[in-house]
Amino acid sequence: MKKVMFLMVVFSLIMSSCSSTKSVVKKTPKPTTKVDRIVANALEYKGVRYKFGGITNRGMDCSGIVYVAFDSENVQLPRISRDMAKRGHKIALSKVKKGDLLFFKTKKNRRGDINHVGLVVSHIKGQIKFVHATTSRGVIVSALSEKYWKNAFVKATTIL
Repeated sequence: MKKVMFLMVVFSLIMSSCSSTKSVVKKTPKPTTKVDRIVANALEYKGVRYKFGGITNRGMDCSGIVYVAFDSENVQLPRISRDMAKRGHKIALSKVKKGDLLFFKTKKNRRGDINHVGLVVSHIKGQIKFVHATTSRGVIVSALSEKYWKNAFVKATTIL
């Protein structure tokens, strides 16, 4: 009896070790529109450290990430945030959509010019999120509702 039980256990172990399992691989859908591809390109730099004037995965600044993302779809923008702010059409925050640009004057700004830019990644139920590069945390996604960004906000523009 013990022998039969032992053989059954061994047989079941052998059979279970030979079984195959289906692993579910969740594929992210490929971005289909130009705006989706621009935003996806910018998000690929998430976590990259800040570097003034940087436009590579070794270092990126705020206008660099926007410049590179748009350039990946052959949309030419100036390289500096205050010059980018002169392009496109100014829009109300309520009209902001994925791919639009947000411009800021931060406290570190002595001249009073626009000195920071972010690329809108989503606008859902009034919550606007944007990708940008900060000196302290590198390339990140932030919410416009954060006090610092809300207070520094100047305008939004649409490029496409």
